[in-house]
Amino acid sequence: MCHPGSLRAGTCCLLVLGLLCSALVQVEGRGSRKPNVVLILTDDQDVSLGGMTPLKKTKALMADLGITFTNAYVGSALCCPSRASILSGRYPHNHHVVNNTIEGNCSSKAWQKTQEPHTFPALLQSIGYQTLFAGKYLNQYGVEDAGGMSHVPPGWSYWFALEKNSKYYNYTLSVNGRARNYGQNYSVDYLTDVLANISLDFLNYKSNYEPFFMMIATPAPHSPWTAAPQYANAFVNISAPRTNNFNVHGKDKHWLIRQAKTPMANSSIQFLDDAFRKRWRTLLSVDDLVEKLLKELQARGELDNTFIFFTSDNGYHTGQFSMPIDKRQLYEFDIKVPLLVRGPGIKPNQISKALVANIDLGPTILDIAGFDLNKTQMDGMSFFPILRNSNVTWRTDMLIEYQGEGGNRTDPSCPALGPGVSQCFPDCVCEDAINNTYACVRTMSAAHDLQYCEFDDAEVFVEVYNLTADPNQLTNIAKTIDQEILEKMNHRLMMLQSCYGVSCQTPGVFDPRYRFDPQLMFTSQGEWGHMLNRKYLKQRSLR
Repeated sequence: MCHPGSLRAGTCCLLVLGLLCSALVQVEGRGSRKPNVVLILTDDQDVSLGGMTPLKKTKALMADLGITFTNAYVGSALCCPSRASILSGRYPHNHHVVNNTIEGNCSSKAWQKTQEPHTFPALLQSIGYQTLFAGKYLNQYGVEDAGGMSHVPPGWSYWFALEKNSKYYNYTLSVNGRARNYGQNYSVDYLTDVLANISLDFLNYKSNYEPFFMMIATPAPHSPWTAAPQYANAFVNISAPRTNNFNVHGKDKHWLIRQAKTPMANSSIQFLDDAFRKRWRTLLSVDDLVEKLLKELQARGELDNTFIFFTSDNGYHTGQFSMPIDKRQLYEFDIKVPLLVRGPGIKPNQISKALVANIDLGPTILDIAGFDLNKTQMDGMSFFPILRNSNVTWRTDMLIEYQGEGGNRTDPSCPALGPGVSQCFPDCVCEDAINNTYACVRTMSAAHDLQYCEFDDAEVFVEVYNLTADPNQLTNIAKTIDQEILEKMNHRLMMLQSCYGVSCQTPGVFDPRYRFDPQLMFTSQGEWGHMLNRKYLKQRSLR
């Protein structure tokens, strides 16, 4: 039976009919099945500022029974380019989705033509996986210029995609290409719960003879931060974390950070504290979704053959460097995300410090499914060996890149700031601008925890952080660090910005048997060596 309130009249029947028809054409006695995979993707969930704290059930069911990646990052700290990276396994400079606008290729016809046929769900479907998408796809999905609600991307057997950006009530889903409207009755319309019930319906009526992949993309904790009624008064005594970089002036940072007013007005602080509480409240329904889904998998005998991934499309900030609320910035709170995985062969309570990226999700899931990764042109790497506790060499650095929004438009809320700014708040603090366009190398190894960033602006501004000594990124050391190191970092950045496919995987790979002196730096060949430590050079010849 379909779950009450899961879908409006007719939708569940449509799903069931398709699933039953699929089951009828399967050949019984097909031998052992490949693993199933579930990807749960939240929207704007940070990890640096306590974003996982409300998810007690998820911690017990995922982190305590699987592996937690403590250094998981996104290639771009914004919804649409990040989601495009997850689906394609590519950096933004290769999938060409650069921001949340149609002009920035978000769900554009170009994206649909050049990238969608090669996403990892399309490849999974090609090797016999049943696939379900439920939730937020890309921010401009469903608009007329992007093919409208009838567009169903290749690779999806069952498609329940939200029109445009995150909502909780009064939204429209494309149900296998047909628009269906939802209202504001909690029992049948609250989107996080609807997605949970779509997922349960899929498990109840899917074919039992083929493996499946589910991608569940919740609206939470994205604005408008509408909590379920039972959670509307949770966390009343919680405030946004007063970290060392909270409500301080970023005097040594790029101009968009410098324009923020410090100290923030009391009204701004109250606003961001309220937003912080509301964000946490919406996550409680995500916690319920995870619990319902895993219980259903257990009840159906599927849990032991299913890998489950939990992550977010980007982080978030609330008051850091006096920026009220948003993402889009290069700092840890915006680019670092939660990543939990449980599944067959993964030992409980594992912690991995490997530098993994959202471009790695597709290759990893394909690897689990047995797809030949040599047949893809993805920039990411499979971390499946890490899940299996294998000793593997791994990257030391990855690329972060973003192309700002704003264009020639003037934000009506802050016209005095002129054209080219966007996402402005009542105190005229703007979170984005046309020249908030940057690229960074995020480097992490046994000896280094560094970030180097260059801006495409009039200043050609550079920011460099040593996160070992300065985890809150308070001090930009670009003007004090050795010039030779800056040049090598610049070279590494150029390599990554021009990489494609396998060439994105080679820079920074190092041998984990060696521990490096903190003064070492990378070569243009992407290996740790040829460095400032001349004594080390004499001791070991480099490739």
